[in-house]
Amino acid sequence: MRRWVLMTILLAVLWLFLRGVPLEARVVAGELFIGLVVGGLIAFGFRRLNPGVADVGYGIRAAPYAILYVIAFLKELIVANLDVAYRVLAPSMPIDPVVLYIPLRVERPVAISTIANSITLTPGTLSMDYDEDANALYVHTIYGRDPEGTVAPIRRWEDYALVIFDEERNPGDPAPEVRVGGDARER
Repeated sequence: MRRWVLMTILLAVLWLFLRGVPLEARVVAGELFIGLVVGGLIAFGFRRLNPGVADVGYGIRAAPYAILYVIAFLKELIVANLDVAYRVLAPSMPIDPVVLYIPLRVERPVAISTIANSITLTPGTLSMDYDEDANALYVHTIYGRDPEGTVAPIRRWEDYALVIFDEERNPGDPAPEVRVGGDARER
């Protein structure tokens, strides 16, 4: 299947979600038709940016990992929100900021960006910089006494991203060692 055709279908489904259509067959069909027309025009107009044939089979194989990624991210998002809220409300809770140097196994820019954005969206952590030569992220965390507690969800996301973005490495491959970069105030 051509990529622009697949993009048309994805844009049409996105249109349904954005419109928030009621679950009535006639309304869904009408909105889906509008989504296909508008999405088709957009996808066809930009087809040169993403030429070739889409591997639909790969998309189907990667979909469960994408769902697992979203679930793992949402779980970590909730836990981190509660942790940061508790630290704000209980001033006796330790805040020991450090910068972690986290070498990555993923290599595609879209995979690196996905992980870096997930880190930044999670309260208490921030992707500060990316070292392209070493393929590593500098991550600021407010609780540096437990670097493994910060790194564990990042490695889980990376395991899923290895499959989602069709990387050369596998989730079972050993992860490079993380270094504690010192106190964030020293950076």
